[in-house]
Amino acid sequence: MSHKRSLSSAPGKVILFGEHAVVYGRPAIAAPVTQVQASAAVTPAAPGSGLLIAAPDLGRQVTLSTAPPDDPLAAATRLTLAHLSAPEPDGILTIHSTIPIASGLGSGAAVSTALVRALGSLLGRKLPADSVSEIVFEVEKIHHGTPSGIDNTVIAFEQPIYFVRERPVQRLRVAAPFTLVIADTGIRSPTKKIVAHVRRAWKREPAHYDALFDQIGDVTDEARRAIEAGQTSALGPLMDENHELLIEMGVSSPILDELVEAARFAGALGAKLSGAGQGGAVIALVEETADLDLAEIIGALTEAGARWTICTQVDSPYHAS
Repeated sequence: MSHKRSLSSAPGKVILFGEHAVVYGRPAIAAPVTQVQASAAVTPAAPGSGLLIAAPDLGRQVTLSTAPPDDPLAAATRLTLAHLSAPEPDGILTIHSTIPIASGLGSGAAVSTALVRALGSLLGRKLPADSVSEIVFEVEKIHHGTPSGIDNTVIAFEQPIYFVRERPVQRLRVAAPFTLVIADTGIRSPTKKIVAHVRRAWKREPAHYDALFDQIGDVTDEARRAIEAGQTSALGPLMDENHELLIEMGVSSPILDELVEAARFAGALGAKLSGAGQGGAVIALVEETADLDLAEIIGALTEAGARWTICTQVDSPYHAS
């Protein structure tokens, strides 16, 4: 075990297409958002002191030995140690995150990913992305009940992905980079609760909801073709279509719809909610031209009620295969 302080980080994420339908086996597309990050640091402590897990941003700290099984930070730690066949280290594990909680940006999965990597580093083991993703997926079950697996996958691999539940990860080749504005409502979006709401509705009207999921799957596949062909302007109408289907599914809200309309009116090529819905964030596709200033779209979103905005570029990393 290393006696030096180990530090690791992980990005946030945004779902571009396919939320909710992805839980039912349809495809989704997601990308990392590096403008927000979670970090985890492990500082070695005196022998026999055990591991203290501290999350000062949340005003929380707990010892690993006394933490309940459903504590996500402790669960991520225990799963990592079990994976590495390692005993509990003596140290202080400190978590920080600039990712807003319950905004659809993958806060829980990013924190778990940073934690898993930091522990691996402390123990002198660099865990591959697929192992990190598998461990974090188990923690996601505590956060979300029946997670699709998309958050842990895109965050662990740190590149745009085309995701179908229980199938091998497919890295997405972005032929031409494109810019998104992410705007947060400031209203928490409890994924577990909203996923359960959709499941109840699906059980009541399976044919109707399966048809919605199929349509979203078709939109997602069209979006994949457009991204891989570099036809980014085609993504705008597809975002609009995906948002309408999410409205029909009952997971949008007045403020989300207002932000989507504001972005479109200010010149965005398309916009939609991103994540579980009923709060959280929207994404808007922007193409900066002589006639369109990015600041105009940001201003319009702020005026329409966005608490904050982030601009992010979706691109393939150089090492993408």
